[in-house]
Amino acid sequence: MAVLAPEQEEREPDQQPPVPVRRRRPSRPRWDRTPPLPGDTRLSWLLTAALGVLTLVSRLVGIGYPKELLFDEAYYPPEAAELLRWGYEYNRGYTFIVHPPLGKWLIATGQAVFGNDSFGWRFPSAVAGTIAVVVLVRLARRLTGSTFLGLVAGLLLALDGFSFTLARIGLLDVFLQVLVVSAVACLVVDRDRVRARIGAAGERAAEGFRLGPRGWRIAAGFLFGCACAVKWSGIWFLAFFAMASLLWDLAAWRNAGARRPTRKTVRYSLPGAVWALGAVPVLTYLASFTGWFLGETSQGKAWAQQNPDTAFAFVPDALRSLWHQHAEWLRFHNGLSTPHPWESGPWSWLVNGRPILLWNPQDITDDAGEPVVRYILMVGTPTLWFLFVPAMAWLVWRSVARLDPAAGVAVTALGAGWGTWLINTDRTMFIFYLAPALPFLVLAVTLLLQDVLGPPGGSPRRTVGLAAVCLYVAVVAVTFAFFWPVLTGEPLSNAEWLRRMWFPSWF
Repeated sequence: MAVLAPEQEEREPDQQPPVPVRRRRPSRPRWDRTPPLPGDTRLSWLLTAALGVLTLVSRLVGIGYPKELLFDEAYYPPEAAELLRWGYEYNRGYTFIVHPPLGKWLIATGQAVFGNDSFGWRFPSAVAGTIAVVVLVRLARRLTGSTFLGLVAGLLLALDGFSFTLARIGLLDVFLQVLVVSAVACLVVDRDRVRARIGAAGERAAEGFRLGPRGWRIAAGFLFGCACAVKWSGIWFLAFFAMASLLWDLAAWRNAGARRPTRKTVRYSLPGAVWALGAVPVLTYLASFTGWFLGETSQGKAWAQQNPDTAFAFVPDALRSLWHQHAEWLRFHNGLSTPHPWESGPWSWLVNGRPILLWNPQDITDDAGEPVVRYILMVGTPTLWFLFVPAMAWLVWRSVARLDPAAGVAVTALGAGWGTWLINTDRTMFIFYLAPALPFLVLAVTLLLQDVLGPPGGSPRRTVGLAAVCLYVAVVAVTFAFFWPVLTGEPLSNAEWLRRMWFPSWF
């Protein structure tokens, strides 16, 4: 005969056993779930380094050709040489300097090492373009949890004709690109580490605790400040991702079960964010003007002395002069509406609507005296760029329907780097303004390919998806090779050249 427990003996025959009460854990939104990093750390770095070396070599082959200044190289390398000589852009009286100095200082490093020639002023661009590829590999790997997809993202950026030509010319935008993608990558690392710390705090997270110095977020603030010191459009990325960083912290406190997570964010996250993503970028930006502050004849330096009766006279003259110069720059940029044969609008950028002709000398013949065409066109690899619009649509769907964190990062970056250009469409614009957003368009394509690839495992769907992804990357590589001559200025017959001019707007 079975022996009953006391509570079983006292229960009525028709009485049901009590339902155990379980403590309800706070719900965890899907957008807070990020895949774990793969365990192939050493191998992933070796593969990333190999891709970086191949990318750098491809950018450096023939980078000094042609030797003359191309497009806006008419401005930046000469001003970089002036920085080397005087520490500031020389105020010649007939030019108007309209960008901060950091990008020109980076061009100047190549001139200082290799000389003031085409190789010297383009070498830093090649290095910057290569670093952007490497950083994108690591960022995509972290966001997708896949070394393979990280390498796919980096390879697609390396095989893009627009990125290729941008990294072989002495313009500012390639530096803006690498600084922005590096800053975002640092902020994503900060997000993951803080989320892990708060999540591991257990009961302590309910009351909140100080997070201490956050090195990755400070590094992001420094890089965002550097981006703004290259071109002002970097400020949009700073603003968008500063807000994103606070929202990430809010999600981390909420999901850890903190009481009043908004207050926890304001108390424990906001002060550090004000320093790292507010003060650090401003100080970094001002530091880039050190040569301007030290110069006696810097452009606009004497304005405050010449206008002593202006407002805020208690502010040092140098700062008031710099503020006035920035107001002049803002007026110039907002009012820039001069027609240009190669200008284009933000909508056309996504489909290669109007690439930029960088070089096309006339009356060139080969050794046999036959006419040839030499053409350097800043054009994206079509088989990659034609997928941008579908990938952006898929990105929005992943953000809304799945609340996917990787898609959220890309959407934020595209809002800052592409959407903000829609504010003033009357302004004269060029396709290379898309440069800082381009890695995130490639990331959007990579996330689309992730869904084509399917979930991990040895299922037939995964095998078919892997074959489809590899085939697509191969098609992009073949297309890049096909367009190589019009990216590098190699001689082509007229018929060969016409085969690469796919649309009338490319002429």
